[in-house]
Amino acid sequence: MNDMSNAKTASRIDALTLLKTRKSPKIFDLASPGPSPAELAEMLAIASRVPDHGKLAPWRFVVFEGEARERAGEAIAAVFAQDHPEADADRVAIERTRLSRAPLVVGVVSRAGPHVKIPEWEQTLSGAAACTLLVLAAHALGYAATWLTEWYAYDPRTRAALGLAENERFIGLVHIGTLGRPQEDRPRPALSDIVTRF
Repeated sequence: MNDMSNAKTASRIDALTLLKTRKSPKIFDLASPGPSPAELAEMLAIASRVPDHGKLAPWRFVVFEGEARERAGEAIAAVFAQDHPEADADRVAIERTRLSRAPLVVGVVSRAGPHVKIPEWEQTLSGAAACTLLVLAAHALGYAATWLTEWYAYDPRTRAALGLAENERFIGLVHIGTLGRPQEDRPRPALSDIVTRF
């Protein structure tokens, strides 16, 4: 086997190991440190390398880090308190910390819309693929990532407060940090249950 074949085999094994070992940790098990600016830039560059019919880039990224996580949490808590005036301070505090549980959160935003050739559904799926590559890139760089959408991702008031236009939607909020403790893998479906042949 020549050097090129050896390198290709090693790369393939590393890629397969990466894909087989990615897990979504519990949000409270994501700790500091988070990615450096250079690592984050690399993750986002990788996340943008997705199938994208028509080269529309029908998605974008919103980075929540540092004190911006707390400011975003205040906006989320304000909407929650408005809708739940009976909620006590502890319950509102839970909402305030939605985006500060991990060192970094990246909102993946879909800006899919009507197009003469490209179905909106395909544009949305391209954004979902960006979420997937983002969590894989985090794992490849030694971090852990959890892709969440919670109530505030669907509320137009919180979306606006977090910088989204009226026609934009969160595909996911990817929480990224260092794994605080080992995670057990969850059961995966048997191929016999999910694969058919036509």
